[in-house]
Amino acid sequence: MIAGAMLAAGAGRRFGGDKRQAALPDGRTLLEASLQAFVGQVDVLAVALPEDDAFGAALCRQLGATPLACRLNRAGLGHSLACAAAWALALPQCRGLVLGLADMPLVRPHTVSQVAAALWHGRPVLPCYLGQAGHPRGLPGACLPALLDLSGDIGARDALDWSQALRLELDDAGVLLDIDTPEDLLRLA
Repeated sequence: MIAGAMLAAGAGRRFGGDKRQAALPDGRTLLEASLQAFVGQVDVLAVALPEDDAFGAALCRQLGATPLACRLNRAGLGHSLACAAAWALALPQCRGLVLGLADMPLVRPHTVSQVAAALWHGRPVLPCYLGQAGHPRGLPGACLPALLDLSGDIGARDALDWSQALRLELDDAGVLLDIDTPEDLLRLA
């Protein structure tokens, strides 16, 4: 089984608020668009959310994802990543985790599918566009225990040896585009 997890528990400081609810030109929210790329491309899907997040929980119900309440989400990305890794490790026969970011709405479903398929090789997977590594990243099951103690702003980039990763060159510029500011969102229009 290959699982998918979306990190959506951040504070959105640079955006100035909850960017997950920001509307895209097509009317979907940023989180909805980011999650839809994963639906049907992985065997099970979870979303790391702030505690008591009604918006995120409702979207999880709508799209068939498991909400993961991250109690320490405001303390940094590391806590959300550790929460997602613990969830995946608890799944029977989980061979890997495709890890997405809630502010990347242009990632194509086929990209998620390709990252998931590449995880069967047992190596970390880096999707690349024109040679530049992006997201979502593939984490084999053997790498997940190293993420359980992450905290603060330490992410998988700092916890794993990415020099051994399988680099997938894809025709998907969405692997590089994240929405950090309102100006980034305006550029999509």
